[in-house]
Amino acid sequence: MAERTTLIAGNWKMNASGEMAVTLIDGLVAWPGKDGVEMLVCPPFPYLGPVGALISESDIKLGAQTCHANASGAHTGDVAAEMLADLGCSYVIVGHSERRADHGETDADVCAKAEAALRAGLTAIVCVGETEAERDAGKTLDIVGSQVANSVPEGATAENLVVAYEPVWAIGTGRTPTSDEVQEVHAAIRAGLASRFGDATANGVRLLYGGSMKPSNAQELLALADVDGGLIGGASLKAEDFTAIADAAP
Repeated sequence: MAERTTLIAGNWKMNASGEMAVTLIDGLVAWPGKDGVEMLVCPPFPYLGPVGALISESDIKLGAQTCHANASGAHTGDVAAEMLADLGCSYVIVGHSERRADHGETDADVCAKAEAALRAGLTAIVCVGETEAERDAGKTLDIVGSQVANSVPEGATAENLVVAYEPVWAIGTGRTPTSDEVQEVHAAIRAGLASRFGDATANGVRLLYGGSMKPSNAQELLALADVDGGLIGGASLKAEDFTAIADAAP
């Protein structure tokens, strides 16, 4: 198996203020770090510049929560991947379930955004995950497999792609699948990537778990063979919780 650096990514969603960002980043910058662990923060668009400045002297990476598929044009309110790169971002989340649900983003839309990220030199964090109804119907692997197949663009490599599995029913609910269920889905995602891109690429792509990862369950989840980090929501807004998750990495 390829050695994969653990990625602990914080998705702030539509939360923050200038004061909160400073306090939070102060706490993260004070974290001494851990070998084999990479930390990423993804604040809302208005705070990308200020947060980027606050972490500029640290090893913490900067990411955004979405991007537009086009490099420029008449797209009021949208932000191009090239703009994010210009601001110092190295990652961008695409296809989060909240974007899929609230903005009607399809797999094709997500794929186009991921292609834009790759075009701009960013690493795309492609999100996939099933609803509670889909899990109860036994369709989890089919749904997630289809999302991976149709949301991950050609040209994806272990260097420019991360896949995040976020069961929709677990996000922000405090509920999580069992460790066996998480590992089953992650192994299926890696197998799907292998069938398309080959074993070497698939074994190098980092697979994150998202959906109520917190300090109390992080060690168990991060110890799973095909879990290479976490896409953290609520717990990323408290420095002590976020760094505790990072410390839980094996």
